[in-house]
Amino acid sequence: MYTQEFGKLWSKMSRDLKTHMETELSPALTEGQLAVLELLVPETRMKPSDFLPHLSTTPAAVTTLLDRMEKAGLIIRVRDEKDRRIVWVSATVKGVEECQRGTEVRKQFLDSYLNRISSHNQQLLVYLLGKVANL
Repeated sequence: MYTQEFGKLWSKMSRDLKTHMETELSPALTEGQLAVLELLVPETRMKPSDFLPHLSTTPAAVTTLLDRMEKAGLIIRVRDEKDRRIVWVSATVKGVEECQRGTEVRKQFLDSYLNRISSHNQQLLVYLLGKVANL
Protein backbone atom coordinates (compact mmCIF):
# COMPACT_ATOMS: atom_id res chain seq x y z
CA MET A 1 0.00 0.00 0.00
CA TYR A 2 2.70 2.50 1.01
CA THR A 3 5.61 0.59 -0.50
CA GLN A 4 6.06 2.79 -3.55
CA GLU A 5 5.83 6.04 -1.57
CA PHE A 6 8.23 4.70 1.08
CA GLY A 7 10.65 3.67 -1.67
CA LYS A 8 10.58 7.13 -3.26
CA LEU A 9 11.09 8.91 0.07
CA TRP A 10 13.87 6.54 1.16
CA SER A 11 15.60 6.92 -2.20
CA LYS A 12 15.43 10.73 -2.07
CA MET A 13 16.75 10.91 1.50
CA SER A 14 19.55 8.45 0.72
CA ARG A 15 20.52 10.39 -2.40
CA ASP A 16 20.45 13.71 -0.54
CA LEU A 17 22.64 12.33 2.26
CA LYS A 18 25.10 10.73 -0.17
CA THR A 19 25.41 13.91 -2.24
CA HIS A 20 25.84 16.06 0.86
CA MET A 21 28.46 13.76 2.38
CA GLU A 22 30.44 13.49 -0.86
CA THR A 23 30.46 17.27 -1.25
CA GLU A 24 31.27 18.15 2.36
CA LEU A 25 33.86 15.42 3.00
CA SER A 26 35.77 15.99 -0.23
CA PRO A 27 38.67 16.08 -0.90
CA ALA A 28 40.09 14.85 2.42
CA LEU A 29 37.71 11.96 3.03
CA THR A 30 35.20 9.61 1.41
CA GLU A 31 32.17 7.94 2.99
CA GLY A 32 33.96 4.57 2.87
CA GLN A 33 36.97 6.02 4.65
CA LEU A 34 34.70 7.58 7.26
CA ALA A 35 33.07 4.19 7.85
CA VAL A 36 36.52 2.65 8.46
CA LEU A 37 37.52 5.47 10.82
CA GLU A 38 34.26 5.19 12.77
CA LEU A 39 35.04 1.53 13.41
CA LEU A 40 38.72 2.07 14.05
CA VAL A 41 38.91 5.15 16.30
CA PRO A 42 37.10 3.65 19.33
CA GLU A 43 39.08 0.40 19.03
CA THR A 44 42.55 2.01 18.75
CA ARG A 45 43.75 -0.72 16.38
CA MET A 46 42.21 -3.42 14.21
CA LYS A 47 43.28 -6.03 11.68
CA PRO A 48 42.15 -5.44 8.08
CA SER A 49 39.97 -8.56 8.25
CA ASP A 50 38.07 -7.02 11.20
CA PHE A 51 36.52 -4.49 8.82
CA LEU A 52 34.97 -7.07 6.48
CA PRO A 53 31.75 -7.82 8.41
CA HIS A 54 31.00 -4.10 8.71
CA LEU A 55 31.78 -2.88 5.19
CA SER A 56 30.06 -5.48 2.99
CA THR A 57 32.97 -5.68 0.59
CA THR A 58 35.84 -7.94 -0.44
CA PRO A 59 39.26 -8.31 1.22
CA ALA A 60 40.87 -6.82 -1.90
CA ALA A 61 38.61 -3.75 -1.71
CA VAL A 62 39.46 -3.28 1.97
CA THR A 63 43.17 -3.45 1.13
CA THR A 64 42.73 -0.84 -1.61
CA LEU A 65 40.74 1.41 0.72
CA LEU A 66 43.39 1.10 3.44
CA ASP A 67 46.15 1.80 0.90
CA ARG A 68 44.46 5.07 -0.05
CA MET A 69 43.86 5.98 3.57
CA GLU A 70 47.49 5.33 4.46
CA LYS A 71 48.66 7.43 1.52
CA ALA A 72 46.35 10.25 2.70
CA GLY A 73 47.80 10.07 6.22
CA LEU A 74 44.56 8.88 7.85
CA ILE A 75 45.89 5.54 9.12
CA ILE A 76 49.12 3.69 9.72
CA ARG A 77 49.73 -0.05 9.36
CA VAL A 78 52.23 -1.84 11.59
CA ARG A 79 53.22 -5.50 11.68
CA ASP A 80 52.69 -7.29 14.97
CA GLU A 81 55.97 -7.73 16.85
CA LYS A 82 55.22 -11.32 17.91
CA ASP A 83 53.47 -12.56 14.77
CA ARG A 84 54.69 -10.78 11.64
CA ARG A 85 51.75 -12.17 9.64
CA ILE A 86 49.40 -9.85 11.54
CA VAL A 87 49.07 -6.25 10.42
CA TRP A 88 47.52 -3.72 12.79
CA VAL A 89 45.72 -0.65 11.47
CA SER A 90 45.57 2.48 13.63
CA ALA A 91 44.15 5.95 13.01
CA THR A 92 46.57 8.85 12.90
CA VAL A 93 45.83 12.19 14.55
CA LYS A 94 44.64 13.39 11.14
CA GLY A 95 42.40 10.31 10.86
CA VAL A 96 40.82 10.98 14.26
CA GLU A 97 40.24 14.63 13.33
CA GLU A 98 38.70 13.69 9.97
CA CYS A 99 36.49 11.11 11.69
CA GLN A 100 35.20 13.78 14.07
CA ARG A 101 34.67 16.20 11.19
CA GLY A 102 32.85 13.58 9.10
CA THR A 103 30.51 12.51 11.88
CA GLU A 104 29.72 16.17 12.60
CA VAL A 105 28.96 16.82 8.91
CA ARG A 106 26.54 13.87 8.91
CA LYS A 107 24.99 14.89 12.25
CA GLN A 108 24.31 18.43 11.07
CA PHE A 109 22.72 17.16 7.87
CA LEU A 110 20.50 14.65 9.67
CA ASP A 111 19.60 17.25 12.31
CA SER A 112 18.43 19.55 9.51
CA TYR A 113 16.04 16.79 8.39
CA LEU A 114 14.89 15.70 11.84
CA ASN A 115 14.41 19.22 13.20
CA ARG A 116 11.50 19.59 10.78
CA ILE A 117 9.44 17.42 13.13
CA SER A 118 8.83 17.45 16.89
CA SER A 119 11.04 15.62 19.35
CA HIS A 120 8.23 13.13 19.99
CA ASN A 121 7.88 12.41 16.27
CA GLN A 122 11.67 12.07 15.93
CA GLN A 123 11.58 9.40 18.65
CA LEU A 124 8.65 7.70 16.94
CA LEU A 125 10.38 7.81 13.53
CA VAL A 126 13.55 6.24 14.92
CA TYR A 127 11.48 3.58 16.70
CA LEU A 128 9.52 2.75 13.54
CA LEU A 129 12.64 2.65 11.34
CA GLY A 130 14.16 0.28 13.90
CA LYS A 131 11.12 -1.97 13.49
CA VAL A 132 11.41 -1.84 9.69
CA ALA A 133 15.14 -2.64 9.91
CA ASN A 134 14.45 -5.50 12.37
CA LEU A 135 16.61 -3.97 15.11
